[in-house]
Amino acid sequence: MNDMVNGIKVFTKGDKSNTAIVFLHGFPYDHFMWDEQVDLLSEKYFCITYDIRGLGQSPAGDGQYTIESMADDLFSVADHFGLDKFILCGLSMGGYISLRALEREPERFKAAILLDTKSGADNNEAKIKRAMGVKSISTEGVENLINAFVPNCFAEESKQLPVYIETLSRALKSDPVGVKGCLIAMAARTDTTESLSKLEMPVLIGCGEKDTLTPPPVMKEMSDRVKSSEYFIVPGSGHMSPIENPGFVNDKIKYFLEKLP
Repeated sequence: MNDMVNGIKVFTKGDKSNTAIVFLHGFPYDHFMWDEQVDLLSEKYFCITYDIRGLGQSPAGDGQYTIESMADDLFSVADHFGLDKFILCGLSMGGYISLRALEREPERFKAAILLDTKSGADNNEAKIKRAMGVKSISTEGVENLINAFVPNCFAEESKQLPVYIETLSRALKSDPVGVKGCLIAMAARTDTTESLSKLEMPVLIGCGEKDTLTPPPVMKEMSDRVKSSEYFIVPGSGHMSPIENPGFVNDKIKYFLEKLP
Protein backbone atom coordinates (compact mmCIF):
# COMPACT_ATOMS: atom_id res chain seq x y z
CA MET A 1 0.00 0.00 0.00
CA ASN A 2 1.21 3.53 -0.71
CA ASP A 3 -0.12 6.98 0.09
CA MET A 4 0.83 10.66 0.20
CA VAL A 5 1.19 12.19 3.67
CA ASN A 6 1.92 15.92 3.82
CA GLY A 7 3.74 15.76 0.50
CA ILE A 8 5.65 12.58 1.42
CA LYS A 9 5.28 9.33 -0.55
CA VAL A 10 4.67 6.59 2.01
CA PHE A 11 4.66 2.80 1.61
CA THR A 12 3.30 0.30 4.13
CA LYS A 13 3.29 -3.46 4.50
CA GLY A 14 1.92 -5.60 7.31
CA ASP A 15 -0.89 -5.56 9.84
CA LYS A 16 -1.61 -2.10 11.25
CA SER A 17 -2.44 -3.65 14.62
CA ASN A 18 1.17 -4.79 15.07
CA THR A 19 3.99 -2.70 16.49
CA ALA A 20 5.15 -0.26 13.82
CA ILE A 21 8.67 0.14 12.44
CA VAL A 22 9.44 3.30 10.47
CA PHE A 23 12.46 3.09 8.15
CA LEU A 24 14.42 6.18 7.03
CA HIS A 25 16.70 5.75 4.03
CA GLY A 26 20.04 7.36 3.29
CA PHE A 27 21.15 10.02 0.80
CA PRO A 28 20.59 10.08 -2.19
CA TYR A 29 18.46 6.96 -2.13
CA ASP A 30 14.82 6.02 -1.58
CA HIS A 31 12.59 3.55 0.26
CA PHE A 32 13.72 0.73 -2.08
CA MET A 33 16.83 0.16 0.04
CA TRP A 34 14.71 -1.36 2.85
CA ASP A 35 12.92 -3.99 0.73
CA GLU A 36 14.79 -6.96 2.22
CA GLN A 37 14.08 -5.82 5.79
CA VAL A 38 10.41 -5.06 5.10
CA ASP A 39 9.86 -8.43 3.40
CA LEU A 40 11.15 -10.20 6.51
CA LEU A 41 9.67 -8.06 9.26
CA SER A 42 6.22 -7.32 7.84
CA GLU A 43 4.99 -10.73 9.01
CA LYS A 44 5.10 -9.54 12.63
CA TYR A 45 5.39 -5.75 12.36
CA PHE A 46 3.62 -2.90 10.60
CA CYS A 47 6.42 -1.65 8.34
CA ILE A 48 6.41 1.93 7.08
CA THR A 49 8.93 3.24 4.58
CA TYR A 50 8.83 6.57 2.82
CA ASP A 51 10.84 8.64 0.40
CA ILE A 52 12.42 11.54 2.25
CA ARG A 53 11.24 14.88 0.87
CA GLY A 54 12.95 15.66 -2.43
CA LEU A 55 14.12 12.09 -3.06
CA GLY A 56 12.50 9.11 -4.73
CA GLN A 57 8.81 9.76 -5.37
CA SER A 58 8.46 12.58 -2.81
CA PRO A 59 8.28 15.94 -4.63
CA ALA A 60 11.15 18.34 -4.08
CA GLY A 61 9.00 21.42 -3.56
CA ASP A 62 11.16 24.49 -2.97
CA GLY A 63 14.18 22.46 -1.88
CA GLN A 64 14.48 24.39 1.38
CA TYR A 65 15.09 21.57 3.86
CA THR A 66 16.64 21.14 7.27
CA ILE A 67 17.12 18.01 9.35
CA GLU A 68 14.66 19.68 11.71
CA SER A 69 11.98 19.86 9.01
CA MET A 70 12.77 16.27 8.05
CA ALA A 71 12.12 15.25 11.66
CA ASP A 72 8.84 17.15 11.39
CA ASP A 73 8.01 15.02 8.34
CA LEU A 74 8.73 11.86 10.32
CA PHE A 75 6.36 12.91 13.08
CA SER A 76 3.72 13.85 10.50
CA VAL A 77 3.88 10.33 9.08
CA ALA A 78 3.72 8.83 12.57
CA ASP A 79 0.74 11.00 13.46
CA HIS A 80 -1.03 10.08 10.23
CA PHE A 81 -0.97 6.42 11.25
CA GLY A 82 -1.64 7.14 14.93
CA LEU A 83 1.62 5.51 16.01
CA ASP A 84 2.36 5.14 19.70
CA LYS A 85 5.70 3.79 20.93
CA PHE A 86 7.02 2.78 17.54
CA ILE A 87 10.44 1.53 16.46
CA LEU A 88 12.65 3.79 14.37
CA CYS A 89 15.30 2.52 11.93
CA GLY A 90 17.55 4.95 10.07
CA LEU A 91 20.67 4.76 7.92
CA SER A 92 23.13 7.58 7.14
CA MET A 93 21.03 10.72 6.53
CA GLY A 94 18.06 8.73 7.80
CA GLY A 95 20.13 8.22 10.94
CA TYR A 96 20.70 11.97 11.28
CA ILE A 97 16.93 12.48 11.15
CA SER A 98 16.40 9.62 13.59
CA LEU A 99 18.92 10.99 16.09
CA ARG A 100 17.27 14.41 16.05
CA ALA A 101 13.81 12.86 16.46
CA LEU A 102 15.05 10.74 19.37
CA GLU A 103 16.50 13.87 20.94
CA ARG A 104 13.30 15.86 20.47
CA GLU A 105 10.63 13.37 21.54
CA PRO A 106 12.24 10.25 23.03
CA GLU A 107 9.02 9.21 24.75
CA ARG A 108 7.47 8.31 21.38
CA PHE A 109 9.88 5.49 20.63
CA LYS A 110 9.92 1.88 21.78
CA ALA A 111 13.41 1.25 20.36
CA ALA A 112 15.80 2.52 17.71
CA ILE A 113 18.05 0.96 15.08
CA LEU A 114 20.87 3.13 13.74
CA LEU A 115 22.93 1.87 10.80
CA ASP A 116 25.97 3.43 9.15
CA THR A 117 25.44 6.92 10.54
CA LYS A 118 26.93 9.27 13.12
CA SER A 119 25.82 11.75 15.76
CA GLY A 120 28.50 14.35 15.06
CA ALA A 121 27.81 17.39 12.90
CA ASP A 122 29.85 18.15 9.77
CA ASN A 123 33.24 19.76 10.32
CA ASN A 124 34.32 22.64 8.09
CA GLU A 125 35.89 20.36 5.50
CA ALA A 126 32.70 18.35 5.16
CA LYS A 127 30.55 21.48 4.96
CA ILE A 128 32.70 22.81 2.12
CA LYS A 129 32.50 19.46 0.33
CA ARG A 130 28.69 19.54 0.49
CA ALA A 131 28.72 23.16 -0.74
CA MET A 132 30.84 22.08 -3.69
CA GLY A 133 28.30 19.34 -4.36
CA VAL A 134 25.52 21.91 -4.52
CA LYS A 135 27.60 24.02 -6.90
CA SER A 136 28.38 21.01 -9.07
CA ILE A 137 24.69 20.15 -9.44
CA SER A 138 23.87 23.74 -10.38
CA THR A 139 26.56 23.89 -13.05
CA GLU A 140 26.85 20.32 -14.32
CA GLY A 141 23.66 18.53 -13.32
CA VAL A 142 23.02 15.85 -10.72
CA GLU A 143 24.47 12.87 -12.59
CA ASN A 144 28.15 13.68 -11.95
CA LEU A 145 27.60 13.96 -8.20
CA ILE A 146 25.60 10.73 -8.04
CA ASN A 147 28.12 8.81 -10.13
CA ALA A 148 30.93 10.01 -7.86
CA PHE A 149 29.13 9.55 -4.54
CA VAL A 150 27.31 6.23 -4.82
CA PRO A 151 30.41 4.05 -5.46
CA ASN A 152 31.93 5.35 -2.21
CA CYS A 153 28.93 3.95 -0.33
CA PHE A 154 29.64 0.35 -1.33
CA ALA A 155 32.41 -2.11 -0.58
CA GLU A 156 34.32 -3.01 -3.74
CA GLU A 157 32.93 -6.56 -3.86
CA SER A 158 29.37 -5.26 -3.48
CA LYS A 159 29.65 -3.41 -6.77
CA GLN A 160 29.30 -6.76 -8.53
CA LEU A 161 25.82 -7.26 -7.09
CA PRO A 162 22.73 -6.54 -9.23
CA VAL A 163 21.33 -4.45 -6.38
CA TYR A 164 24.24 -2.02 -6.78
CA ILE A 165 23.29 -1.28 -10.38
CA GLU A 166 19.65 -0.92 -9.38
CA THR A 167 20.50 1.44 -6.51
CA LEU A 168 22.71 3.61 -8.71
CA SER A 169 20.09 3.69 -11.45
CA ARG A 170 17.39 4.83 -9.05
CA ALA A 171 19.63 7.50 -7.53
CA LEU A 172 20.44 8.90 -10.98
CA LYS A 173 16.75 9.75 -11.38
CA SER A 174 16.87 12.06 -8.36
CA ASP A 175 15.48 15.59 -8.64
CA PRO A 176 18.44 18.03 -8.60
CA VAL A 177 16.50 20.42 -6.38
CA GLY A 178 15.86 17.68 -3.85
CA VAL A 179 19.47 16.50 -3.83
CA LYS A 180 20.74 20.05 -3.28
CA GLY A 181 18.22 20.56 -0.49
CA CYS A 182 19.40 17.40 1.25
CA LEU A 183 23.06 18.41 0.96
CA ILE A 184 22.33 21.77 2.57
CA ALA A 185 20.25 20.15 5.31
CA MET A 186 23.03 17.72 6.20
CA ALA A 187 25.64 20.48 6.25
CA ALA A 188 23.52 22.53 8.64
CA ARG A 189 22.49 19.73 10.99
CA THR A 190 23.09 19.95 14.72
CA ASP A 191 25.37 17.66 16.72
CA THR A 192 23.33 15.11 18.67
CA THR A 193 26.22 13.43 20.48
CA GLU A 194 25.41 14.85 23.92
CA SER A 195 21.87 13.47 23.80
CA LEU A 196 23.04 9.86 23.30
CA SER A 197 23.63 9.32 27.02
CA LYS A 198 20.06 10.45 27.74
CA LEU A 199 18.41 7.77 25.60
CA GLU A 200 16.52 5.25 27.71
CA MET A 201 15.15 2.95 25.02
CA PRO A 202 17.08 -0.05 23.62
CA VAL A 203 19.23 0.94 20.64
CA LEU A 204 20.81 -1.34 18.05
CA ILE A 205 23.80 0.17 16.26
CA GLY A 206 25.41 -1.45 13.24
CA CYS A 207 28.17 -0.52 10.81
CA GLY A 208 29.59 -2.01 7.65
CA GLU A 209 33.05 -3.49 8.12
CA LYS A 210 34.31 -1.48 5.13
CA ASP A 211 32.25 1.67 5.64
CA THR A 212 34.56 4.61 4.91
CA LEU A 213 31.90 7.33 5.38
CA THR A 214 30.94 6.43 8.96
CA PRO A 215 33.69 3.95 9.95
CA PRO A 216 33.28 1.30 12.66
CA PRO A 217 35.39 3.17 15.28
CA VAL A 218 33.14 6.23 14.92
CA MET A 219 30.01 4.17 15.37
CA LYS A 220 31.47 2.13 18.23
CA GLU A 221 32.20 5.36 20.09
CA MET A 222 28.61 6.43 19.50
CA SER A 223 27.31 3.11 20.78
CA ASP A 224 29.42 3.38 23.92
CA ARG A 225 27.56 6.58 24.84
CA VAL A 226 24.13 4.90 24.82
CA LYS A 227 23.05 3.24 28.07
CA SER A 228 21.22 0.31 26.52
CA SER A 229 22.88 -0.35 23.17
CA GLU A 230 24.06 -3.31 21.15
CA TYR A 231 26.75 -2.86 18.52
CA PHE A 232 27.61 -5.05 15.56
CA ILE A 233 29.80 -4.94 12.46
CA VAL A 234 28.49 -6.19 9.11
CA PRO A 235 31.08 -8.39 7.34
CA GLY A 236 32.11 -7.40 3.83
CA SER A 237 29.82 -4.40 3.75
CA GLY A 238 30.38 -0.72 3.09
CA HIS A 239 28.04 2.15 3.97
CA MET A 240 24.92 0.43 2.58
CA SER A 241 24.91 -2.60 4.86
CA PRO A 242 21.16 -3.45 4.64
CA ILE A 243 21.44 -4.11 0.90
CA GLU A 244 25.06 -5.28 0.74
CA ASN A 245 24.63 -8.01 3.36
CA PRO A 246 20.88 -8.16 4.04
CA GLY A 247 20.88 -11.64 5.55
CA PHE A 248 23.34 -10.69 8.28
CA VAL A 249 21.64 -7.37 9.00
CA ASN A 250 18.22 -9.02 9.08
CA ASP A 251 19.39 -11.62 11.58
CA LYS A 252 20.74 -8.91 13.90
CA ILE A 253 17.59 -6.81 13.65
CA LYS A 254 15.29 -9.78 14.16
CA TYR A 255 17.19 -10.96 17.25
CA PHE A 256 17.17 -7.42 18.67
CA LEU A 257 13.43 -7.01 18.14
CA GLU A 258 12.59 -10.39 19.61
CA LYS A 259 14.15 -9.35 22.90
CA LEU A 260 12.12 -6.15 23.27
CA PRO A 261 9.55 -6.17 26.07
